[in-house]
This record gives sequence, C-alpha cells and structure tokens, in this order.
Amino acid sequence: MKYLIALAAGLAPAIAAAQTERVDVLPPAQQIALAVLPAPQGFREASTVLGYRPDGQLVRLRVGDNGIICLADDPKEPRFHAACYHQSLEPFMARGREIRARYGNKRELTDSLRLIDIRAGRIRMPAHAVLYQIFAASDSVDAATATIRSPSYLDVVYMPGATTKSTGLTTDALRGTPWLMYPGKPWAHIMIVR
Repeated sequence: MKYLIALAAGLAPAIAAAQTERVDVLPPAQQIALAVLPAPQGFREASTVLGYRPDGQLVRLRVGDNGIICLADDPKEPRFHAACYHQSLEPFMARGREIRARYGNKRELTDSLRLIDIRAGRIRMPAHAVLYQIFAASDSVDAATATIRSPSYLDVVYMPGATTKSTGLTTDALRGTPWLMYPGKPWAHIMIVR
C-alpha cells in the first residue's frame, strides 16, 4: 500500500499536466455518431454518450434514457476504439479509466485495485451485463459519415464468478468460438468476436 501511495504522489504532477494537454477531438456530433456504432441498432438513438473535450477531459456529450452508455474514441490512443455497455457496469468501467489515467495501462494493477474495491463494496458488479466494442485502424475511420472500413467487433458478457464448468467454455482464445476470461473472478466474462 505504501508503494501505491508513493507512486500516486510521484505521478500527480505528470497526471495534472497530461489532463490539461490539448488534444485534437472531433465535434460532439461526430463523436456521438461513432461512439454508438458498437451497440445494436435499436440501442443507438437513446444511449448516453461520453466523449472528450479539447483539454482531454471525458464529459457527457448526450444524455440517453435506455440504460446504455457509449464511450467515444479516446483521441490520445493510436487506434480507434468505441464501446457501449449497460449502465450497471459504469462504476467498474469508470474505476478502470481512473486507474489507467493515474498509473498507465497496467492490466494487473488495474485488476488488483478494482478487486480491492469490489471486495470492499465500493464497486458492485451486476449479475450479468454486456459490453459491445468496435476496433479499427485510425485511418479507416470516416468521421464525416460515421463509417469505418474493416472494423472488428468484440462483445463481452460479464458473468461474475463464471467458470469453465459453469459455462462449458474454454479459456483458450479461439477465433469463431466464444471463450471465458478471468474464470471465478468477480469480472469473469465471455468474449465473443463478431
């Protein structure tokens, strides 16, 4: 714990500087149009959308009423990625974004800190929820028409505590076949490539 506190204190100035650094962002309407692409067609129009300001801050671009939150592409990332998920996953997702902003994209640290929060009751995982994602090379995105050449889709079905025995799925990532990640963990989930 002392290590994490010292690390956070040492990174604070860099984090503050990074958060005020200006980035090239799309206009809100284009961020919204691209952010909702991973969601099934019927969910897109009424979804809440989170996107970015030129100072790099994540903000709510649109308030929806269907319980789905879509996250626009982070302009600081080299590859296009948008995601849509049920609002019950937002505490888990928001905590992951917070940890990565502070400490970088370190999966083990993110998982460890979120597990501490789940066990302490600060994050409550839903019994099940779906995360829809779309990935693409940045140069394949046409923001003006909200189209993407050769996108990849990945759906994640969160099932806390699921195991290979309870799901009948392997933990091997096999193309064309759903597989289980983090079996037995509070964020166990099934990966489905569309």
